[in-house]
Amino acid sequence: MKKYLYGALLAGLTPVVALAQTQINEGGILGIMRIIQRVLDFAVILIISLAIVYFLWNVVKYIQSGGDPDGKTKARTGIIYSLIGIAVMVSVWGLVRILQSTFITGDTNSTVTTPSLPRIN
Repeated sequence: MKKYLYGALLAGLTPVVALAQTQINEGGILGIMRIIQRVLDFAVILIISLAIVYFLWNVVKYIQSGGDPDGKTKARTGIIYSLIGIAVMVSVWGLVRILQSTFITGDTNSTVTTPSLPRIN
């Protein structure tokens, strides 16, 4: 069973490794830094998306709890924590963008890019 799991994992990661190798040719350490930036941008989107899914899951649990006060309390706590988490993540992301736009040196026409889902060409 482990052989099949390792084989599936290897087959799933092969395109990622191939794409990473083509990206490094952009310019040494600068290419590696761009790859790291793309991975981190995707991680931000993934984490915020998971927080939104967690929020919606707790809303569904709150609605389904009906007359169970313990279930409502747990779901309400999850809703509050997920809203606080989303607010903190978006606030930190905004603060980072403000700092980047304030302290970017060099090209005056440079813009701070917003993380977005990768495009398939």
